[in-house]
Amino acid sequence: MADITLNAPKLFDLSGQTAIVTGAGSGIGQRIAVGLAQCGADVALLDRRTDDGLARTVEYVRAAGRKSIEIAADVTSKASLADAVARTEAELGALSLAVNAAGIANANPAEEMEEEQYQTLMDINLKGVFLSCQAEARAMLKHGRGSIVNIASMSGVIVNRGLSQCHYNASKAGVIHMSKSLAMEWVGRGIRVNTISPGYTATPMNTRPEMVHQTKLFEEQTPMQRMASVDEMVGPAVFLLSGAASFVTGVDLLVDGGFCCW
Repeated sequence: MADITLNAPKLFDLSGQTAIVTGAGSGIGQRIAVGLAQCGADVALLDRRTDDGLARTVEYVRAAGRKSIEIAADVTSKASLADAVARTEAELGALSLAVNAAGIANANPAEEMEEEQYQTLMDINLKGVFLSCQAEARAMLKHGRGSIVNIASMSGVIVNRGLSQCHYNASKAGVIHMSKSLAMEWVGRGIRVNTISPGYTATPMNTRPEMVHQTKLFEEQTPMQRMASVDEMVGPAVFLLSGAASFVTGVDLLVDGGFCCW
């Protein structure tokens, strides 16, 4: 039998660790950032938003009793991300955790889509995740440990009914496979890389008044007959980042209410 003195609750304890969360100004990124703080981590919050979203996240993190810094950063800029990691380590300590949640979504029939729309989404959703992982891993490799979670989507596994978003689906499929590839590149060097693929989730983007009809369809199409709340992404993220998942790397964790079973 394994060591029966193991303290199971401590497996999820992130105390003493420093995290970066991109896309921390709203939605899934914001809620995960707060969840990491509630589990003991200090958190650097990155976003390119111009509203007060990041400031609110800072308040939530500090209310959880943890340190936090707010960084305006563009995930499509290698220099911006390098500066963000350097500032994080200077102000919060050695980086050991990262969640890359920055992303955008839009739709258009493939035959009508302009190259600019396609490229902008790919730059943020796929290139941005790669550059984020690269900057984070460069720091983590120096310390010999780290865990990265990238937010993908069930749209990287299936094709959503009724939505013309081939570029979005391709970007999320790319995130999943790229993360597996990075996991294998760094598997012997102390870094784990995994993805979470949410199903339809009640983020601000999906709960706008004009989305009421679409939201109803999302709920009807999901076996659990509802959308996820952003709170329901926290547990999977903490698990994958924590010691509870010490033997887990290269995994895509579907959090979709059973959607991909049908």
